[in-house]
Amino acid sequence: MTVTGYLREKILYINLCGEMDECSAQDARAKCDKLIEDNVNAKRIVINLSEIEFMDSTGIGFLIGRYKKASRLSLPLFVEKPNFAADKILNLSGIYSLIPKAE
Repeated sequence: MTVTGYLREKILYINLCGEMDECSAQDARAKCDKLIEDNVNAKRIVINLSEIEFMDSTGIGFLIGRYKKASRLSLPLFVEKPNFAADKILNLSGIYSLIPKAE
């Protein structure tokens, strides 16, 4: 799992690439949290899922954890470009009621 991020126009974009499972989640959590902590001046966070090849329920937990962290910092969190399989899992879980898709 590769985690990269950048700040543009006060929006923190976080890109995830690879497989989101129990093996990769711990490192991804740490990298993502560091990006958030280093950019607390952002107006919002957008997590790009377009390069996620596989995601199980660990991905849902990962996103909820980042949502809680962002909420504590009063930062709205969005996801964008989930592939069909990830979108299906996220839709079934009801996570879009907490973390909407970016338009």
